[in-house]
Amino acid sequence: TIKAYDGIIDEIKLHVANNNKAKIWLDATRSNYAISSLIPSESLVNKQNAVTPMKACKNKAEMEGMKRAHIVDGAAMAHFISWLQHKLVVEGEKVSEVEIDEVLTGYRAQQPGYIEDSFPTIAGVGSNGAIIHYRAQADSDLLQYLDTSKSILIDSGGQYTYGTTDVTRTWHFGEGSAQFKENYTRVLKGNIGVDSMIYPEDTPGFVLDVFARKSLWEAELDYGHGTGHGVGAALNVHEGPHSISPRWGNKEVMMKGMVVSNEPGLYEDGSFGIRIENLLETTYLNEEDNVAYDEGLNEGDEGYPEKPAGKKTFLKFNKLTMIPIQKNLIVVSLMTVDELDWLDAYHEEVYSKVSPLLEEGSPGLVWLQKSCEKIDRTI
Repeated sequence: TIKAYDGIIDEIKLHVANNNKAKIWLDATRSNYAISSLIPSESLVNKQNAVTPMKACKNKAEMEGMKRAHIVDGAAMAHFISWLQHKLVVEGEKVSEVEIDEVLTGYRAQQPGYIEDSFPTIAGVGSNGAIIHYRAQADSDLLQYLDTSKSILIDSGGQYTYGTTDVTRTWHFGEGSAQFKENYTRVLKGNIGVDSMIYPEDTPGFVLDVFARKSLWEAELDYGHGTGHGVGAALNVHEGPHSISPRWGNKEVMMKGMVVSNEPGLYEDGSFGIRIENLLETTYLNEEDNVAYDEGLNEGDEGYPEKPAGKKTFLKFNKLTMIPIQKNLIVVSLMTVDELDWLDAYHEEVYSKVSPLLEEGSPGLVWLQKSCEKIDRTI
């Protein structure tokens, strides 16, 4: 029986009072005090909600929807950034954070299956980029206008009928300072560090967090938020139970089918914010394990991959986000050959998947072509 949402307190009281053997399944770590305090310890079954891991580990159809959402999101972003670059560089105009928010939403709304933004857009110019959950308001004293002298951090996403996106890029349409570029490069190195990880099953997310911070730590820098959160498939943009974070309290292990954000950053109060965020698909390293997962096979079933005793199954990440990374903010000398190869391969993948959605000769396609060219390794 489905009952009124507001009646839950009275229903729990009634259930416990009328049955001395009553049992209530509740994840106390994710419940408020008003509810958990009503349940006697002898009645409490304190376990994770059984639906939580089902949502977290996407099936093949859900993951295909997520991949499609990120490709159309990449098309929307190509249209948007080409528009923004033209406004700033060619027309020499200044653009407010509010207009940036509105225009980006407009380009997303043109994509098939768009419902709404997956969360309020964060568009922080200059010092506002250092405010982690900043929201531009037209009547705010904090409102800033973007021109070619300032950077902008844009954290945004779309909710589509088939998937959910969440992406952050930091842009500078002028000439960033040498220190800004070094900071940007170290953040990018952290993103690549997590993205490139190969790790065994039963690895909790906090183990991976250090790879996002390694390059920053080498320069005695750090950021004060987690590196990654789970994302739902056409559901909540923040979804548990897993995360990538320095907070060791979350010991949920990474599992095949999970989607997680990868978003290292660096912030200087009163000056700038840098964050580079992609969403990642957690998948098996060996394709035979992925086939078995998609076919619903369990250990012992016919067709399930056999492994020698003690042999572990390993996981890796696949990129979902299909949006270029600004190359002229990268200090090539700080990057390894493998990292530069990663960048070129990523841009090749972005172009191959997003370009078919853009009209030949359109500003969006021209911008995408330029942005996805191989990085000049001689500078």
